[in-house]
Amino acid sequence: MCLVLLYKYVSPLEFCSKFISLGFHFRRFVKAVADGGLAMEWFYITPIAGLAAVGLASYLYKYVTSQDSGTERMREIANAIKEGAKAYLRRQNMTLAVFAVVMALALGILYTIYENFSFGLSMAVAYLFGSLCTTVAAYIGMMAAVEANVRTANAARQGLKKAFPVAFYGGAVMGLFIVGLALLGISLLYYLFSMVLPPVLGWIPEKVSVNATHIVLGFSFGASALALFAKAGGGIYTKTADISADLVGKVELGIPEDDPRNPAVIADNVGDNVGDVAGMGADLIDSYIASIVAAMMIGATMGISSLVVLPLLIAAVGLFASIIGAFIVRLSIKGNPGAALNRGSFATWIIFAVLLFVVTRFSELPDDRWLGVFLPTVAGLIAGVIIGITSDYFTSIDRMPAQKVAKASTTGAAINILTGFSYGVVSIVPPVIGICVATIAAWNLAEAFGIYSLYGIAIAAVGMLATVGMTISADAYGPVSDNAKGIAEQSSLGEEVIEVADRLDAAGNTTKAITKGFAIGAAALTVLALFGAYKELVEHLLGIELALNLMDPKMVAGIFLGGMMPPLLSALLILAVGRNAERMVEEVRRQFKEIPGLMEGKAKPDYAKCVDIATKGAIKELMLPCLLAIIVPIITLIALGKEALAGFLAGSIVTGIIFALFMANAGGLWDNAKKYIEAGAHGGKGSEAHKAAVTGDTVGDPFKDTAGPSLNTMITVMSLVAEVFAPLILLLLA
Repeated sequence: MCLVLLYKYVSPLEFCSKFISLGFHFRRFVKAVADGGLAMEWFYITPIAGLAAVGLASYLYKYVTSQDSGTERMREIANAIKEGAKAYLRRQNMTLAVFAVVMALALGILYTIYENFSFGLSMAVAYLFGSLCTTVAAYIGMMAAVEANVRTANAARQGLKKAFPVAFYGGAVMGLFIVGLALLGISLLYYLFSMVLPPVLGWIPEKVSVNATHIVLGFSFGASALALFAKAGGGIYTKTADISADLVGKVELGIPEDDPRNPAVIADNVGDNVGDVAGMGADLIDSYIASIVAAMMIGATMGISSLVVLPLLIAAVGLFASIIGAFIVRLSIKGNPGAALNRGSFATWIIFAVLLFVVTRFSELPDDRWLGVFLPTVAGLIAGVIIGITSDYFTSIDRMPAQKVAKASTTGAAINILTGFSYGVVSIVPPVIGICVATIAAWNLAEAFGIYSLYGIAIAAVGMLATVGMTISADAYGPVSDNAKGIAEQSSLGEEVIEVADRLDAAGNTTKAITKGFAIGAAALTVLALFGAYKELVEHLLGIELALNLMDPKMVAGIFLGGMMPPLLSALLILAVGRNAERMVEEVRRQFKEIPGLMEGKAKPDYAKCVDIATKGAIKELMLPCLLAIIVPIITLIALGKEALAGFLAGSIVTGIIFALFMANAGGLWDNAKKYIEAGAHGGKGSEAHKAAVTGDTVGDPFKDTAGPSLNTMITVMSLVAEVFAPLILLLLA
């Protein structure tokens, strides 16, 4: 709504020019008040990048909504999807608002005791600001997606080249808007608390940088906590509907996917938006913010101002590269959407590497120390690319693993599941090796050029996530094209239109798999950086050494407790999907049994009932696993001490990354094995192999879209809980 009102009065060119002009005024103002020791000369790049991304996202939103939304039947389906998605987010946000206020009050009180009232108030406000940014960005992105899906379906009536930009730009609104908003939020808070407010708050100069980054940590915690709830709740919702629609529609009744006779079909379409768009966007932006903040905090504890500002500058040039990459995608469509998305991604990475060189080479770091930032950042970027390519191999419909799983389906569901499970486990090997290589390379490269080794790991995470604007754009394109295909089928637009939508959807499935792998790899480096930041905070703020000794029984106990958490939370989320899907399956069966003429297409199903079941169940089920991720680290610290909490974080990182990779890749594998059979292999739709593959896909759905992606955010949240609460609790216990 804000974007529409904005563009009612301001043209796109005028809008962007005002942003750039504001950025240059901001630069002059910063240079006028800078004290020479905070290395702020290039800081103006950060707000300009954020404002440019928000401005472009606004323009793309206007472009998407200006397209024709098609027939009355198409608009009717699209409005049902939109209203269902808005109803879910409204209920979720009302529930989470209570949690956010309670957590902000707790932070405010604890930090008032720890420091003073102004510091406590600042932390509480920063936490609420981070929560608000995540919520607003996810909502705007989701609204762009639900506006784009029907317009993509209508554009598909004129061919692939007309439909592709509508779908991609619908996703790009999400990617550019949330990254731009996140970068603006971080830079605004850091500017205020490092330049403007310290004299008002009475901070001594030596503590300004550390205190400012600590306030930004509150922003990151707010963004991550809300992202965890959004991802878990959206994942439960979408897989409840997807599994129910498939089990009753495809397996029991043999009707096509997205058949309008299926009462769960609208809930399934809604789930694509609240889970795959709003949820995944929140997941990636959580890691993005956390990686920047971790690097800033380590730089602050080192007392080198350039190393505090550089993560922001690197994120800014990554965002500029993403903006250019988005235009390259649009210009490179020649009949293959997947190839266009890949060209845009590779172009983004190359442009980012060039801009990264400029930013680090001309930074204020003396001699060749800039290489200690540049090379680890490149190592993180390369690791992210390798992990994405690996995910593509193990999940793509054109690759051997998916085709092997499809063939296994000819002998039944059990062999399908065993084969998919095994390939899912094998798929963790290349990414884990890549993460290990990136970690060792970043550590040693930073150290070789006189930069603290932990900072090298932190900046490698920033490098992996700097181009996340392009990554989220490609990811959000997936559910937009998926919904477009569903609307085309439900509106009876004909086989030719459905075929165009199918080609868009096939490219979207691959980008979603790559994005999940990328997100997990990024989360791995991010939480390693947060682990280092936890150690630095405890030692710097409290003046006590954090001894990490594997012979210490408390630390060993912490490792096992942390290692237990990702499997436990995965189980809780999958059980939640199972319970909710059971309720919806019974409702779908009831409607087919009790509504006369429904199977024959002569009566209309009660879509709203299934939407309501998915909504209520998701809100109810998300609270326990998410609260455990926040409470258990605190209990571990109080009961066993700071070393045990360090072990807890280490254990959660290892099992969290392994489980997340396994579930995301295995789920994508089962999904594309099913699609490979539906394309005509092994008997095609309706065959026994197809029924077995659908069963495998229902197992994989909560793996790849609920539990797996939620683990990324969960381990980030647990690390942030350690950083935010550990100094306070240790002080109170002392």
